[in-house]
Amino acid sequence: MLQRYLIVLLFFCALRGFAENTNGPSSVVGTISGTVVDTNNAIVPGATVVLQCPSPCKNESTISRDTGAFEFTNLTLGTPYEIAVSAIGFKDWTSASIVLTSQQSTFILTNVQIQMSEAVASVTVYASQEQIATEQVHLEEQQRVLGVIPNFYVVYDSKNAAPLSAKLKFQLAMRVSIDPVTFAGIGILAGARQAGDTPNYVEGAKGYGQRFGAEAATGFSDILIGGAVLPSLLHQDPRYFYQGEGTNSSRLRHALFSPFICRGDNGRPQINFSSLGGDLASSALTETYYPDSNRGPRLVFGNFAIGTGERMVSAVVQEFVLRRLTPRAGKQHFDQ
Repeated sequence: MLQRYLIVLLFFCALRGFAENTNGPSSVVGTISGTVVDTNNAIVPGATVVLQCPSPCKNESTISRDTGAFEFTNLTLGTPYEIAVSAIGFKDWTSASIVLTSQQSTFILTNVQIQMSEAVASVTVYASQEQIATEQVHLEEQQRVLGVIPNFYVVYDSKNAAPLSAKLKFQLAMRVSIDPVTFAGIGILAGARQAGDTPNYVEGAKGYGQRFGAEAATGFSDILIGGAVLPSLLHQDPRYFYQGEGTNSSRLRHALFSPFICRGDNGRPQINFSSLGGDLASSALTETYYPDSNRGPRLVFGNFAIGTGERMVSAVVQEFVLRRLTPRAGKQHFDQ
């Protein structure tokens, strides 16, 4: 049901977004992140990481987290940056110059290596797939249409996407489920249901509360089952992989077939049992809380068809519209 909330909220935010676009160019900023490891491929927490840049730009510094990760945000495009890393007992390390652009506003360093000061040999250490996937999810959780509406389930750098672990699939599903904008979308849809007198609950505040609860239960079950439980069991990726290249007809086919064909954790196309199963399961669960007049196989499969259709429409909008409206959707570059 996340697709439905996304489409509805887009209509409420579109005028504001386009008005901002006509007043001048959007303020696009960049991000540089990475993970500090030693020559034994072990993470190094507590390392001092300095973002260096020429005057009048001011240097910034941070400390690598318990996972060894670090991140610098709100960086100016076109400025040459260098990352310098130092830690007690290790030799200093400095990256090559990094220049962020509007086409590559996000840069992930995956070869940050610091060598013990007494070591002679130099060993290059590469980040694991799990580390890359974690960084990807962290960046995806910052993707918002018009800077407001969650757009977390989209991968804009499909060629370099790492498979998600079960933990990351549940993390992404929960992040969407508890987002305040998701609750706002549920409230708007509940109001539309109230105006249309469907499902057949009572009128007034009590009826609105019932419809709000029904929308929340349907949406959350769809997100958790179709976005985490089934993808983990079936080893499938629940995200939409943006194509962005080729003819418009090939991109349209890619979008329309995305509810039926997904990418497996092995990188190969598979039948999208996760998405289809999530829509069917959430539709079937309405039998437990919808009024008797709104139950039955016909309504269950009707809601399933509507949910699948909404995914198709949402995918087309993702492929042709939303990238331009998502400020943090710059192509992610992975230095490997």
